[in-house]
Amino acid sequence: MKIFDTHTHLNDEAFVGKTQQFIDNAKELDVVEMAIIGSNEAFNLEAIRLAQNYQPLHAVVGWHPEFAKEYNEEQLVNQIKLPEVVGIGEIGLDYHWEEDPDPKIQQKVLIQQLDVAKQYNMPVSIHCRDAFEDMYQILKDHDMSKSGIILHSFNGDVDWLNKFLDLGLWISYSGVVSFKNAPEVHESAKNTPLDRLLVETDAPYLTPEPYRGHANQPAYTRYVVDAIAKYKDIAPSEVASATFKNAHKVYNL
Repeated sequence: MKIFDTHTHLNDEAFVGKTQQFIDNAKELDVVEMAIIGSNEAFNLEAIRLAQNYQPLHAVVGWHPEFAKEYNEEQLVNQIKLPEVVGIGEIGLDYHWEEDPDPKIQQKVLIQQLDVAKQYNMPVSIHCRDAFEDMYQILKDHDMSKSGIILHSFNGDVDWLNKFLDLGLWISYSGVVSFKNAPEVHESAKNTPLDRLLVETDAPYLTPEPYRGHANQPAYTRYVVDAIAKYKDIAPSEVASATFKNAHKVYNL
């Protein structure tokens, strides 16, 4: 069984100096490949550095909505031309915290990065928190079907799932899908077609059961696979195989 963690943060301070250890931990649980996701200038550069130095890693670079005011389009365009960079992200909208940039600024920077992705035919990893309506409208207005869109750590209900599936999105589930108090996410995972499904950790955040409450790591993608397999009533190997294939397809690997 081979598992692809499509969204993890080995570029986070929590993993500094221990990259090989966490790659080895992941292999023990059949997680053999992963995308390291950027969010600002420093994390983008570290994602690239890791991808250049460790074979199972790929870099995804972009400006998270929290850092929308720091967006540097020239830097983004230069970085996505590197062979180690396989996508743009994480980009999106986050209306959860009052201190985040104004929604209008977030929307402007999201659209600018979507335009770059479309121009250079790069897939995007979307962060969407408390902003489904605006996100849906923006993605509906910007046809990204040729580039590919991953809605990372999806936590919506089946109605929102179907709306985003109709736009051609890939739906990625994190450890949230294993939480006992997330029945809507369980139902969405059950109803996500295997050919549109991805798995991730978002490590060091959103640790799945049975390690919820502890720091997350890419190895735990295995437990995301197990949870989805349970809701779909299929073998974990079937989920792993489909999501591994899908990750290679969306990231053009």
